[in-house]
Amino acid sequence: MTRPIGIYEKATPKHYTWLERLNFAKELGFDFVEMSVDESDARLARLEWTKEERLDIVKAIYETGVRIPSICFSGHRRYPLGSNDPEIEKKSLDLMKKCIELAQDLGVRTIQLAGYDVYYEEKSPQTRERFVKNLRKACDWAEEAQVMLAIEIMDDPFINSIEKYLAIEKEVDSPYLFVYPDTGNLSAWHNDLWSEFYIGHRSIAALHLKDTYAVTETSKGQFRDVPFGEGCVDWEHVFDVVKKSNYRGPFLIEMWSENCSSVEETKEEIKKAQDFLYPLIEKAGLR
Repeated sequence: MTRPIGIYEKATPKHYTWLERLNFAKELGFDFVEMSVDESDARLARLEWTKEERLDIVKAIYETGVRIPSICFSGHRRYPLGSNDPEIEKKSLDLMKKCIELAQDLGVRTIQLAGYDVYYEEKSPQTRERFVKNLRKACDWAEEAQVMLAIEIMDDPFINSIEKYLAIEKEVDSPYLFVYPDTGNLSAWHNDLWSEFYIGHRSIAALHLKDTYAVTETSKGQFRDVPFGEGCVDWEHVFDVVKKSNYRGPFLIEMWSENCSSVEETKEEIKKAQDFLYPLIEKAGLR
């Protein structure tokens, strides 16, 4: 087997059906697509899909041979596990349970969670405590469903390194909790990548490939829509570290091009990313 390389749903045309989206990914040579369940009403509504709608997606997976092994569940940005509002906290758990059920039905193996205690609220020791408590509940549900949860390294100081994730992992103490690093987010916070991968390699479920602009004393950084090769990521170093740490999991190209003016423009943007990344991946002996 070769290392699977996938594309983020938000890089594909937004108006596509899932059958069209998976065929689009197949045409571009990808092995899988990562589904998005973000904080928008439209994507949160996916958690209410009927059995028939879920079956249509499973059929599309089998028809195309392109998998959906992961869901990027960023709905917790709007409804965070650590919320100070009991109703929002309750909603966060309800959405989490529904996302696990959706993953079960679609054959998704990994749900990526946003590493925020809260996002639109004020952080405190209490929001952290609630986040850990509710993450523990979520891990219990995930274990029952045999679905992994993986915390993304974020654009937020709460969990902006694998080291910080590992402290959470120790507190939660679940065999179904992992970390989902992002090359751009790790680099933007000036983490020592070798140390990060060395101490965290046993906990990594998957890896996002993305570029960013770094956080500095005068800049909050930029965590999306940075063209590959124009940001702060030292790609040769990243892939060297990945190789030496013996990470054997998938690569997911994370980019946002679903609102391009045409399908052809979307393809061009994705091919630019492939043309930049693939030679570096091959050079490092990672595929």
